[in-house]
Amino acid sequence: MRNFFTYIKLLTINLNIEEIVLKDFRSSIVFAVVGLVLGYYIGGLNALYIVALLAILEVSLSFDNAVVNAKILETMESKWQQRFITFGIPIAVFGMRFLFPIIIVAIASGSGLIDTFNMAVYDPHKYEITLTSVEKLIFAFGASFLLMVFLSFIFDNDREEKWIHIIEKSNIVDKMGKLSSINMIITTIVGLVLIYLSHDYKIALAYFLGVLLYSIISSLDDILNINGVRNGVMGFLYLEVLDASFSFDGVIGAFALSSDIFIIMLGLGIGAMFVRSLTLYMLKEKTLAVYRYLEHGAHYAIFILSIIMLVKIFIKDVSEIIVGGVGAMFILVATLHSIHENKKELKNQ
Repeated sequence: MRNFFTYIKLLTINLNIEEIVLKDFRSSIVFAVVGLVLGYYIGGLNALYIVALLAILEVSLSFDNAVVNAKILETMESKWQQRFITFGIPIAVFGMRFLFPIIIVAIASGSGLIDTFNMAVYDPHKYEITLTSVEKLIFAFGASFLLMVFLSFIFDNDREEKWIHIIEKSNIVDKMGKLSSINMIITTIVGLVLIYLSHDYKIALAYFLGVLLYSIISSLDDILNINGVRNGVMGFLYLEVLDASFSFDGVIGAFALSSDIFIIMLGLGIGAMFVRSLTLYMLKEKTLAVYRYLEHGAHYAIFILSIIMLVKIFIKDVSEIIVGGVGAMFILVATLHSIHENKKELKNQ
């Protein structure tokens, strides 16, 4: 009889979990089904396969983005959390994965938006070449912004939870963290090295534009922050720029699988939807409180991504599989370590 009630209890728990998951991921699942059907309509089974593959790659590349997003949303008012859902999803799917690359190509080629859109639709090969021609600038901007995100985390002396003690509890990091401008010092040094190696002022401008944008958002956020609650506008803007920095790599890498801008948008859009749903799920379930090192793992993954972006400026052939694999490894190790520490604390109680 005890086994019967135990089984019923476990079944109820599983049903509750399934209900929660279906509720939080329902819109993403619907969007995925529609996207896959449209992919099949556009190009048959081959297009369907590419859409599915791009979606999986996008989720693997942006999982750490979901973790950081959830952490930022925790500090924002509920109305801005809702606005992130309402406006953030279409911006992520259609803005960052479709319109934003067109704007970049339009600026790079000196063409109008309509002409660039026509190029993307009717001459995708030329569109790909034009976008690829400015990829170094994109990588420089994204790398500097993500590097600032990581450095702000690692040198945050107010952060109580430490993960990799040899780094986060070292005397060097502790002393450097006491310097108010340490983030700017390190990123500036990296930027100067980048200028020396690249001999390209456009790359330098793109790199320091990323640093400047992060500094402006961070400074305004500090001014407008009230009792630990992040200003909604600044938080929303920060999340969108962060999402853009993550999406650059995926958009450019997607051309290795397809030159059809609609296939790329569908695949990356599905992945972006699931990343947003994952963010909201972690926010709702207080996942970061349960898995104490998950935020740490995400920021180390961000650091690796920023380094890989810098490397890509000089070495073209760096697989997206490596980028996603390294990020997934940090997330997995952080999760397992969190579970281990939680079990150890329960045992000691």
